[in-house]
Amino acid sequence: MIQSMTGYGKTVLQLPTKKITIELKSLNSKNLDLNVRIPAYYREKELDIRKKLASALVRGKVDFSIYIENNGVELSSKINENVVKEYMNQLRTIVDSDEIELLKMAVKLPDSLKTEREELDEQEWIQIDEAISETVLEINKYRSDEGAVLLADFEFRISNIEKLLQKVIEIDPDRMEQVKEKLKKGIAELEVKIDQNRFEQELIYYIEKLDITEEKVRLKNHLDYFNKALKSEDSNGKKLGFITQELGREINTIGSKSNFAPMQKLVVQMKDELEKIKEQNLNVL
Repeated sequence: MIQSMTGYGKTVLQLPTKKITIELKSLNSKNLDLNVRIPAYYREKELDIRKKLASALVRGKVDFSIYIENNGVELSSKINENVVKEYMNQLRTIVDSDEIELLKMAVKLPDSLKTEREELDEQEWIQIDEAISETVLEINKYRSDEGAVLLADFEFRISNIEKLLQKVIEIDPDRMEQVKEKLKKGIAELEVKIDQNRFEQELIYYIEKLDITEEKVRLKNHLDYFNKALKSEDSNGKKLGFITQELGREINTIGSKSNFAPMQKLVVQMKDELEKIKEQNLNVL
């Protein structure tokens, strides 16, 4: 069954010292375009994240983010006591001020605060990795639900083309009869003597060039193949795109050969339905 490339997934993981929000968004794209935004201390796991997402999502413009909200228990920045004290000693020699004022000045000077890099906790990462897997499951469910909507629309459009093709088949004998009458009328208006046998041969040759029997059969086969591909396990947008190209080729050929206004009107309607299929197919995984 088909899946859409459009999807969204979100998981919130509550840890003792922080809340971690994992978010996945995807839109349609010809290939996998993966954008990963994670805190610096998870960078060593970025390659693993990319492999997991590439395997699960296959295609699409994908944005992956990890947001951290600390609860204030842990501080990554601390006062560098030795540096601050040295600043205060130097300031005493040049300004006459109390300790509070000296401290205010000292903490504004370079290196008075030191930032300690938070190290990756492997046990914490195991929980985060599980949460990422949950988010992937959620976005894939979203994609499947969107795919079901696309499937219903495809089936509706293909059914419309099948009905229009049936009408083409029904009026084709009238078209051929009209072609013959036009040719006979044209010859009669010329008021010249003709070789009847030669005329019949030329008529047969001309009618064969306008014959659409093969196109009708191939179009029906392509429509059946499209329906079959929609329901197959390996259904994908690229495969469906190839089939729509073949559908378009047969519809265009019928239009160019028709030379009959009622049939050309049906061809225009088939083209309209096919364009809607092509547009929707851009979203199929």
